[in-house]
Amino acid sequence: MRALKSLRLPLAVISVPAIVAALTAGALIWTDSRWLTAIAANKVIGGLMFAKAQVICERRPDGTVLLRSPVELAPYPPSLSHYLAQWAQAAPARLFLAERNSSGAWAGVTYEQAWSAVLDISAWFANQVPAGRTVMMLSDNSVQQGLLTLAAMHVGLPVAPISPAYSLVSKSFGKLKAAIQLLEPAVIFVSSYERYQHALAAIDSLHEARLICGGVGVRGRSIPFGDLRDGDHAARDTRAAAVGPDTVAKLLLTSGSTGEPKAVINTQRMLCASQEARVQIWPFLASEPPVLVDWLPWSHTFGGNHNFNLVLRNGGTLYIDGGRPTAEGIQTSVQNLKDIAPTIYFNVPRGIDMLLAKLRTDEALRRSFFSRLRLMFCAAAALPEHIWRGLRELAAQSTERIVPLVSAWGATETAPLATDCFYQAEISGVIGLPVPGCELKLVPRGEKLEVRVRGANVTPGYFRNPEAAESRFDAEGYYCPGDAVRFVNEDEPEAGLLFNGRLSEDFKLSSGTWVHVGSLRTRALAALAPIASDAVVTGHDRSGVGLLIFPHVEACRQLASDLESAATTASVLSHPKVREHVKAGLADLRTQTPASSMHAVRAVLLDEPPSIDHGEITDKGYINQKAVLERRRDVVARLYAVDSANIVL
Repeated sequence: MRALKSLRLPLAVISVPAIVAALTAGALIWTDSRWLTAIAANKVIGGLMFAKAQVICERRPDGTVLLRSPVELAPYPPSLSHYLAQWAQAAPARLFLAERNSSGAWAGVTYEQAWSAVLDISAWFANQVPAGRTVMMLSDNSVQQGLLTLAAMHVGLPVAPISPAYSLVSKSFGKLKAAIQLLEPAVIFVSSYERYQHALAAIDSLHEARLICGGVGVRGRSIPFGDLRDGDHAARDTRAAAVGPDTVAKLLLTSGSTGEPKAVINTQRMLCASQEARVQIWPFLASEPPVLVDWLPWSHTFGGNHNFNLVLRNGGTLYIDGGRPTAEGIQTSVQNLKDIAPTIYFNVPRGIDMLLAKLRTDEALRRSFFSRLRLMFCAAAALPEHIWRGLRELAAQSTERIVPLVSAWGATETAPLATDCFYQAEISGVIGLPVPGCELKLVPRGEKLEVRVRGANVTPGYFRNPEAAESRFDAEGYYCPGDAVRFVNEDEPEAGLLFNGRLSEDFKLSSGTWVHVGSLRTRALAALAPIASDAVVTGHDRSGVGLLIFPHVEACRQLASDLESAATTASVLSHPKVREHVKAGLADLRTQTPASSMHAVRAVLLDEPPSIDHGEITDKGYINQKAVLERRRDVVARLYAVDSANIVL
């Protein structure tokens, strides 16, 4: 790999002896023999793929249930830098991060090159940026961003990756401006000045940060990425030596799905503890360095904490997928997955749905994708049952190996791993059991169990917002995300938990009957497949449940095959065959679950996609139920007007 040349990073690659010297220089020494032995020897714990599913269950008289793993959390290093330094010594030539270059070829950095770059860049940070100030990232995932992130954290500077959609999709730049005002960055990174020039102009008067530019198009006072070096290493070594478990590593903005976005404090302890718990329940990682082809944005905890750090912790390789779960972006992902066969595949429900359709029709993709796949993982939202079963069936047809499809539960505030389904469940939606070092408290809330979490992986609070932290932690120190769960089997706690929706989304019909939005939504998507990309449940204080359907337009076009290819979206959605499909889906839903709170009696197909400016959707594809209902109140009103022409009854 001509990695440093392709990155425009004129840094000398240090030798392995130099790495060893750095490891023993003081700031990077961490000599717990159990951890160092496991990393250096790279052994499977017990030769198993998954740890044994087990849990300690304590029931209180008031109905509260406490759950924890009987396995103690293994020792973990004081910071992420120790993982990079260790792999630079143990596997210096192994590829760490890779991406497509301008010619379309894969290029990247080895562990040795990455460690060398991080040492040089962190020297620049230490000499140019005051301690405690924030380094903000505005760009898509890239090798440069990965190196900058690790370098800033190496000397104790918090990193704040911001969703690129706030700069590239938003028209108002409102969320970007709010982030700038909250975080007051000292440094801002963009991968390309040209691509981000409008966003940079919108925030120019709001900050005095130094601008770092990758690629070409560097302007004015901005600093080229390749110039980030400083010969004075004393400040770097002093700052690095002070980094410990309680050092703030990242400030991650919440998606706002349960309120206004907040900056979640992520400490080094949270990030390292989460990864040690992961390898304890997936022991195969210790002998099989993971290979990921991953698009999930680093501005979110799933991609930026779980997946990136999983690769770093276990000496794997991350191929940065420039695709997205969109009609155009999925083509990029397909080509990348044909080129590089992953050993573990991570995605969100929308991405799994789109990939499944491609896998069914593309033999070359199917052959590559399953060729060395050990595990499939879906999180961020519940995966509809028909998609879950479809992917499992296709895996069984495509390989002689068993390829589990599993899930987990957590939040930005839990770094993110809190529970994990480290076994093959028989139904979709199982989020498993608490991971080592993490305790759950299940508190009765009407018909549901509210889940709360405590452990080394949990945030100490929110940046410049102590009031938010006070309201989100109970008297025993458990974080309260507002989610609900239920047992797969009350009599067998080790069978795990099922995600049971967000408590704030549930509502009552005018009859006083509760509607549980999460479970109804997943069943509705299954009944309306394949034309429903997502759906929002309506009916608060109404006589019946309704659906606002975000359609899968291409699937609708296939139903409306007699229309010209240039037909408008509105014409496609109003086509009789599309409307009949929705009617049939609603009828099927009612047959399955006749209770008024368990099925929808009316629906509308929306011809306007969800808006990121208005908080209706995140760049992971998660729909914010509350934001959609507030913004589209007029649509909801029409939904309950029987004589409206575009309502499917």
